[in-house]
Amino acid sequence: MALAGRTAMRWARLRSPCPAAPPLCLPPWLPTGPRTCQRLCSSRGKEKLDMSTYPVESIRNFSIIAHVDHGKSTLADRLLEITGTIAKTHHNKQVLDKLQVERERGITVKAQSASLFYSHEGANYLLNLIDTPGHVDFSYEVSRSLSACQGVLLVVDANEGIQAQTVANFYLAFEAQLAIIPVINKIDLKNADPERVERQIEKLFDIPIDECVRISAKQGTNVEKVLQKVIEKIPPPQCNTADPLKALVFDSTFDHYRGVIANIALFGGEIQKGHKVVSAHTKKRYEVNEVGILTPNEQPTHKLYAGQVGYLIAGMKEVTEAQIGDTLFLYKQPVEPLPGFKSAKPMVFAGMYPVDQTEYNNLKSALERLTLNDSSVTVHRDSSLALGAGWRLGFLGLLHMEVFNQRLEQEYNMSVIVTAPTVPYKAVLSSAKLIKEYRKAEITIINPAQFPDKLSVSEYLEPTVLGTIVTPQEYIGKIIALCQDRRAVQKDMLYIDERRVILKYLFPLNEIVVDFYDALKSLSSGYASFDYEDAGYQAADLIKMDILLNGNPVEELATIIHKLKAYRKNVVAKCYGGDITRRMKLLKRQAEGKKLMRKIGNVEVPRDAFIRVLKRQTDK
Repeated sequence: MALAGRTAMRWARLRSPCPAAPPLCLPPWLPTGPRTCQRLCSSRGKEKLDMSTYPVESIRNFSIIAHVDHGKSTLADRLLEITGTIAKTHHNKQVLDKLQVERERGITVKAQSASLFYSHEGANYLLNLIDTPGHVDFSYEVSRSLSACQGVLLVVDANEGIQAQTVANFYLAFEAQLAIIPVINKIDLKNADPERVERQIEKLFDIPIDECVRISAKQGTNVEKVLQKVIEKIPPPQCNTADPLKALVFDSTFDHYRGVIANIALFGGEIQKGHKVVSAHTKKRYEVNEVGILTPNEQPTHKLYAGQVGYLIAGMKEVTEAQIGDTLFLYKQPVEPLPGFKSAKPMVFAGMYPVDQTEYNNLKSALERLTLNDSSVTVHRDSSLALGAGWRLGFLGLLHMEVFNQRLEQEYNMSVIVTAPTVPYKAVLSSAKLIKEYRKAEITIINPAQFPDKLSVSEYLEPTVLGTIVTPQEYIGKIIALCQDRRAVQKDMLYIDERRVILKYLFPLNEIVVDFYDALKSLSSGYASFDYEDAGYQAADLIKMDILLNGNPVEELATIIHKLKAYRKNVVAKCYGGDITRRMKLLKRQAEGKKLMRKIGNVEVPRDAFIRVLKRQTDK
């Protein structure tokens, strides 16, 4: 009886955590618990869905876009609950944010999609939702996501109102000619003022007040109305199942057992296991192993049809084979490729080295695996006399660099040294020898150590950005002074309402990349927001600033700056009139001190000293 009782308890524990039905016939000797159950469920395979019951006219593809911390992910959680995609529990927080770094920082780093099934007025609908990041560094993720959509939910905080990234995301959606549904979130907050936010939306975006939906995503207030608006306002995809297959790859991830998992949106035709598809970009041919939808976990289907969004596994071994923006078509049925996307453009570069050179191969492996899941990072091999072998990495911004470094530590247990970030400069060469060496007259400089001498250059160019600042009006004076201090040129100034102002400035990228955002937040008591977009290059008077050790430049500490007047210690500052001999004596003593330092000042600097200096720079 005791054995039977223990067996029954095992059965109960195995059944309880798993939603699978009917119950699995598991032997009692198996280890118990939720993880065991999940592994067994996945190993048994999921029942494939029949997606033919959702024709194009019953499909709605949309993204959620917003400024940071305006409640995108919370709204996504409520939509998943209302449609029954996930169970309704108090544990549902950032369900679509799957990375540890996303949950720790409370931000979305990578766009995630989910298919929702919803009934409205007696009809069944397939709603494909994509939750996007809100920080400016990840706007590339937003633009990619919008390519698979016909509409967006533009979420705005009822307390903070329109912010810089709200404006940027609106114009991304507007330029893509998508239907825009404004959603005013956090109406439950004490200081919420939805009427003021509605007026801002009408003035700035020309969207009538009566089209705004007021909600509290946290409490679930009025969220169902959002789904109804999605069905009513967002048009179905304009495509046909009878057309040849045309699938857009808008994202991809890498699985070490199954290879590349490509996220696709079908703009025509249908696809299923066994189909042979061709990449318009690489011309390579693949056989489809699996197709399905995300709910938000992978759910295999028999087929995917025109208008639907899902995933595809076809034996691709590298993420580079699933080129973002690529078009897939059936073998021997070529189609006109879709427009695709512009490649991600790195805005910040930094050197990365292992703390211990014996970890070089492990770090190399970790970088290869992580860049497979983040294709916007560029990697070039590099080396340093002080730090050894490493890499020069390009990122979309400083936060992107920090998140990447954090993921290396958390997911791969790697400890690295990151050099001070720099931006990509250009130089127009005048030396025939250098032009022949580089095979072009204009070169891009991503490492200060490679900065060419002024004698061989006719012009230096620095990258610029068009910055947008949204701030309460009482901070305008301080912010204008900050912008002028960073060599910015004012382009526009617009009052959103009686309290908030939009400022537009043309900035040299180098002036904002490290600490501008922190300085802006500090002097505006946290109320100002900032966003920027690429504005090309402009001529600049640049110079490389070297730090010398024993008379020799240290490459790891070099940086490129706007030309400044040289500084020296003013040893005669304390002299006020009097005999000139006192003044001359002080200057002579300074010269003797420099001479003595040149004579006896040679020191050996251990490698860990460089590491401590570079760590202090990146910790600022």
